[in-house]
Amino acid sequence: MSTLYLLHKPYQVLSQFTDREGRATLGDYLDAPGVYAAGRLDYDSEGLLLLSDDGALIHRISHPRHKQPKTYRVLVEGEPDDAALQALRRGVPLKDGTTQPAKVRRLATSELPERQPPLDARRHPHTTWLELTISEGRNRQVRRMTAHVGHPTLRLVRVAIGAWRLDGLAPGEWRRETLHAPARRTANPHHSPQRRSR
Repeated sequence: MSTLYLLHKPYQVLSQFTDREGRATLGDYLDAPGVYAAGRLDYDSEGLLLLSDDGALIHRISHPRHKQPKTYRVLVEGEPDDAALQALRRGVPLKDGTTQPAKVRRLATSELPERQPPLDARRHPHTTWLELTISEGRNRQVRRMTAHVGHPTLRLVRVAIGAWRLDGLAPGEWRRETLHAPARRTANPHHSPQRRSR
């Protein structure tokens, strides 16, 4: 039996528990000794982060061999046309090789809370929300992909890793699940979202 934590990592929080420079870390939001993140999110990215005290589970979630699909809500500069979206679906050439085909669609709204601090709408008057699903985990991959097709990423929020979803968690909140077997996950009956105490 393994314990898994689903955390909504806020903007400008490190995907680690300590920092010598005094920046916000996971330890400001989750007090669970002995857990480690399965993968990471960049400092300026937001959304779902999975953590566990089970090394084998972390490996199953994060190792590229298992190809857990990751879904993001991505706010990009401008309005991507069909050709740009089709390029993302085919795979785009980056410095470390061509990406695998992605699933992508336009969204009318992100259905996410506003970022804190919010994006400056005066500097970015024309933006589009996309939903993008990839099965790779290259460094800053989504940002590089959208930049390649001419639409830099302004905000990046991971909403799903495999079957685990961000649903119901506000920034800084988390919930705990108990997994009884690698192939089956069972939600803890007492898994209401929790937030750090201030």
